[in-house]
Amino acid sequence: MLAGGATALGTAGAVLALADAHSWMRGPLTLFFLLAAPASALAAVLRGLDPLGRTLTALAGAIVVDMLVAQGMLAVHRWSVTGGIIAVTVISLCILLSCVTVKPIKT
Repeated sequence: MLAGGATALGTAGAVLALADAHSWMRGPLTLFFLLAAPASALAAVLRGLDPLGRTLTALAGAIVVDMLVAQGMLAVHRWSVTGGIIAVTVISLCILLSCVTVKPIKT
């Protein structure tokens, strides 16, 4: 139930940011989405770690993904809020799909 609520909040943040809605919830929910989307994708990849280590590593990785997207967009002079949201979403989906499609190597 907690994961469903977090997904709903993150989705609402992305939709509010993409729709350019004038709501006081837009900022906090968008920030939640920008941290939660890459963090949950990275946490799925790091399922072999203990829960605390996986959480900290996923949050640090989410910050790295967000900073790399921002730096890349600024470097090519194409900064926009909607572009950043879309780029983080695409990167998070690629990370999550790589986790789902790649089978672990048996040793």
